[in-house]
Amino acid sequence: MTASNPPDITPLTDIMARLRHPEQGCKWDIAQNFATIAPYTIEEAYEVADAIDKDDMTALSDELGDLLLQVVFHSRMAEEAGHFALQNVIEGICDKMTRRHPHIFGKESHFPGWENIKADERRHHDDKSALAGVAAALPALLRAAKLQKRAARTGFDWPDSDGVYAKIYEEIEEVKEVTSQDDKEEEVGDLLFAVVNLARHMNVDPEQALRKANAKFEYRFRDMEQEAGDAFPGLSLMEKEALWQLAKTR
Repeated sequence: MTASNPPDITPLTDIMARLRHPEQGCKWDIAQNFATIAPYTIEEAYEVADAIDKDDMTALSDELGDLLLQVVFHSRMAEEAGHFALQNVIEGICDKMTRRHPHIFGKESHFPGWENIKADERRHHDDKSALAGVAAALPALLRAAKLQKRAARTGFDWPDSDGVYAKIYEEIEEVKEVTSQDDKEEEVGDLLFAVVNLARHMNVDPEQALRKANAKFEYRFRDMEQEAGDAFPGLSLMEKEALWQLAKTR
């Protein structure tokens, strides 16, 4: 694909227009709104990430198509309601990308920094907080990391990881002491938040780290099941632990 032969998104927008036609369209598509479609949008983004993790380019192409459909779907609903159209979305992101790369598209000789540019943009918004723009709908682990990173830029941060370790130990003790379910939830949340902070100090992406831990656990557990066969559910905890240790060596 070259600049003289750009991709044509018109067929996809035409398909969505037909699906949303109030009289001749698909009943399911017509019934949807931003809120009902949002979970699918999030799901498709994760399926894109999963295809990348698996290095499956065929699946990645397919999942990117599904994600693109979500953009077209939301844009179509917005256009029907008189808010904006897909063209506005495209123009908006083009403007944002050129504005955020003045050293490429402007007269700047050096890159002022992505976050500095975004911080300057936030100064023109009603919400002046350093935490403004961190979407509430993000996965909690990812949002915690972003909130902490934003706060750290204002100087609100431990000078080194020693303070973070101490905070984690403190939160563990508080988890041990609570008794009510509400307090347990709050203290476990504080502990998770502190662990995310440690990941940030170690320059580790907590979301990616947990994804890898999930994959490792799944691989080892499936290995245990395969090793024991149908007898696995009835094994004692000690026998299952032995299988776990065996799986760790493979």
